[in-house]
Amino acid sequence: MSGPGLRARLLRVAFREYGALVADLRIALLRDRWRAIPLTLVCVTLIAVLQAVQHTAWGDALVNRAGVVSASLLWWKALLRTPLSLFVPALDLPVWGALAQVLLVFGIAEITLGRVRTLTVAYVSTLAGTLYARWGVARGPHAVLGLAPIDAFIRDTGPSAAVVALAVCVAWRYRAWWTAALVAGSMALEALLWPNLAGWEHLAAILAACCLCLLDDAVRRHRKRRTGHRVRHLAPRTRF
Repeated sequence: MSGPGLRARLLRVAFREYGALVADLRIALLRDRWRAIPLTLVCVTLIAVLQAVQHTAWGDALVNRAGVVSASLLWWKALLRTPLSLFVPALDLPVWGALAQVLLVFGIAEITLGRVRTLTVAYVSTLAGTLYARWGVARGPHAVLGLAPIDAFIRDTGPSAAVVALAVCVAWRYRAWWTAALVAGSMALEALLWPNLAGWEHLAAILAACCLCLLDDAVRRHRKRRTGHRVRHLAPRTRF
């Protein structure tokens, strides 16, 4: 394929993947600017505050008790801490990476999916990772998808699982299948090349996101059928 022909084909693919998404983002940001993403701004601020607090002498213990989750915790403690754990940055990763991810992906999701769906996907995907860690540790290191006992004590915090899940949901909503495949494929490759708890939890988050997307599609189809049936039922009949 010639250079101009390949370029035109790539442009068509890019337009199919991102044309509608970019248009929706542009309209929302031009109309509302920063008011379009209040949830995202709150999340970014919360991550920055927790990062600062957990690096103080008095704040480290507070953050650990309120928002740090591991598979060794009791169930009820893990469930109580999971919502806040989403915003506690990982200690071994630069906080600016978490802030940039949340600002970009949460912002896009808030505009395109809405605040309620964004929070739902973020929480469910984070919870899915936490549940997988417990399940994997219970199965043991020699079972398929099992984890070593030491993984039960690994600090399990941060927004990365939610970011990955939201990216998949946004791609699903706009039928950007190449993007969805790229995100899922890169996470699978990471888990295979550098197997660790975070990598497998990302895959669990993607699976949870796909389940939520399938459920959302089913609800939308059901509502569409009900609306169509109601319109046909209420439409006046023509007599000949």
